[in-house]
Amino acid sequence: MNHMLLVAAGGAVGSVARYAVGVWAIRTLGPALPWGTFIVNIVGSFVIGLFAEMVAGKFSASPELRLLLITGFLGGFTTFSAFSLDAISLIERGASTSALIYVVGSVTLSIAAVIAGLALGRQFF
Repeated sequence: MNHMLLVAAGGAVGSVARYAVGVWAIRTLGPALPWGTFIVNIVGSFVIGLFAEMVAGKFSASPELRLLLITGFLGGFTTFSAFSLDAISLIERGASTSALIYVVGSVTLSIAAVIAGLALGRQFF
């Protein structure tokens, strides 16, 4: 239960941070592109790489700190960062073909799933 609370606390802060970046982006950069999501995905991907190396590698941080920062905060901030780390982990393990399938499949199927969900929602609601 303690682990779930750490993830929830980190996720709450990450979600609020994502919202704040979105509001700032609309006010600063305008609504022409989804700048908030774009910025969050790139920053989140950079930070998960940094945290994964620092927290897990260099500082041998506790599993609790990893749950709070990586799973919780960055999971709430952007799940794209976790996707990016998974893809790089596959490549670093020498599974380049699996990484390519994972990336192309994830992006293609996720977009298709959004289209299907929109269609279903529009049909019934």
